[in-house]
Parts: sequence; structure tokens; C-alpha cells
Amino acid sequence: MSDEQTDTGTGWPQPAGPVRPGGPAGEPDPRPDAPDPDELSPLAPQGPAQPSDDEPAAEPVDDGATVDLSAVSRSGEPPVAGSDGSAEPVVAGRSRWSAAGVMIVALLALLGFTLVVQLKTTSTDPTLGATRQEDLVRILSDLDARENRLQQDIRALEDSQRQLRSGEQGRQAALDEATRRADELGILAGTLPAVGPGLTVQFDAGVKPISANRVLDAVQELRGAGAEAMQISGGDRATVRIIASTYFLDGDNGSLMVEGRRLSGPYTITVIGDPATMRTALNIPGGVVASVRGDGGNVTFGEREVAEVSALHVPIKLEHARPVS
Repeated sequence: MSDEQTDTGTGWPQPAGPVRPGGPAGEPDPRPDAPDPDELSPLAPQGPAQPSDDEPAAEPVDDGATVDLSAVSRSGEPPVAGSDGSAEPVVAGRSRWSAAGVMIVALLALLGFTLVVQLKTTSTDPTLGATRQEDLVRILSDLDARENRLQQDIRALEDSQRQLRSGEQGRQAALDEATRRADELGILAGTLPAVGPGLTVQFDAGVKPISANRVLDAVQELRGAGAEAMQISGGDRATVRIIASTYFLDGDNGSLMVEGRRLSGPYTITVIGDPATMRTALNIPGGVVASVRGDGGNVTFGEREVAEVSALHVPIKLEHARPVS
């Protein structure tokens, strides 16, 4: 051992020179690559300490356990290897957020917002929360009674609706019946035209002219056989509607007066009803056909699937008769 080194009993050589403070018992760190205590200060510049000119450099001792303390950061974190394999210090206090952490924070925030909204939505009236149990029971009873009254009102309105509908249907049925009856009366009174199956009866005069009595007998026979509407036409195409009050008179030169209107022969009666029945009624022995033919005349029949009675009668104005109320 040289004069410049002193055995300390630790196996580490003691370099000669002044003793630096900071070591144990004022002795310097015996490790050859130990940093200068000034470098550990936060105010000292980073980097390996350079020996001064008047201090001899410590000889390195390879004992297989050399530790580079300069690579250890003040925060106690292990060094991070750089791209060239050298150790890089880690900056203390740097936070690193992962994608999973960000997602967790976002889900927590959404959950909190949802809870707040739900609480606001389902929140009840604060006055009810402070109401006594007896008052709540009374309120519930009032609500039940109100519901019962509303149900009764609904049933009453439904009954009224059914009655109105029934009344409307009854009124509609009565209106339809009145319309049908008015049409029938209009046809019988001669104020409405009529069509239907029927018969045409033509009277041709012979030696004697067709008298008013023969035409009236034919009208009576047709009515008895179910005739519903009739009209009579002359050879001059003049047409008169035949109703219950229609009268027939003999005119001059073999003409016929019907409702005060003169008609000349031959005469044709158009009638709506059952053709077969009416034809049979006119052909009975001693009837109209036999009488006309006995006077030298002739009667011709023509059945019609659709016979039209278009002549109209002026409505009769009643002066004395009134309906029974």
C-alpha cells in the first residue's frame, strides 16, 4: 500500500487529500464512481464530477457491483433507456393517462349526470313529503271519489250518445218512410211521373163513337185490377193524367172531354200495374171489351215491360178537408 492511501478497515482505499463533508463521520464516499455531494444538490449542475487539478483521481475498483448513482433520479424512479441504450432520467410529476382511464372518467361523469336527471324527474312534490299520513289518506279518498264521479259522468254521456244515435236512427227511418209515402201519394195524386211494368189499351171507334161511359168503365176495371198510375191520350197526342177525381164527358163530333180538355179518337190508356191481371179484368164476359165490340168498335192490348206515365195533374187545393190532429 502506498503512502497516499490509508486502510480504513472497509476494504476501500482512502484517497489522499482534503476530506469532503457529507460522508459518514466527515469522510468522503469510498466508491470510485460516487458523485460529488455537490452534484446531489438541486442547485448543482447535472453530470459527472470532474476531479480538480490538485486532487488525484480515485482508482476504480471492480468488485462486480458497481452502481451508477447519477442515473437515479431524485424522485426515486428507475432510469429509462434511451434509443442508444443509455439511461435517461425520468421527469418527476409527469402524469400519463391511458385510454382506459379516460373512458372510465367519461362513464362516471355520464352516470352522475343520469342520476341527477332521474332524481329531478322522479322527484315528488315537497309538500306531499311533509304531509301527515292522515292527510295523505284523505287525499287518496278524495281522488277515489272524484274518479267514481267521473266514471258515472262517462256512463251518463255514453247513455246519452246511445239515445241520440237511436233517436237519429228513428228519425232517419221516419224520414225515409215519410219520403216513400210522399212519393206514393204523389203518384196517386198525379203530381209525380211514374214508370213500371204495365199495359196500353187502345180504343178504336166503329159505327158508334167511343162514349165517355165506356172509357170510365175501362178506368174503373183497371183500378179494380190493381192499376197504380194511368193517363189517356187522344189521336191529336193530347194527354191527360187520370186520378181519383178525373171526370169524362162526351164532346162534339165523337170527341171526349177529360178534365175539361177535348180529346179526339182513337184513345189510348197507358196504365202501370200487373199486365195479365188488368187484361183479364177488361176481357171478362159482358165487360168493357165486349161492350165496345158490341158497338162495332175494337180494343187492342199491348204489354209493356216499362210503361211510362209522364203526364202530371195540377195539385188539388183543398178548401174544406183538414187532417185529423
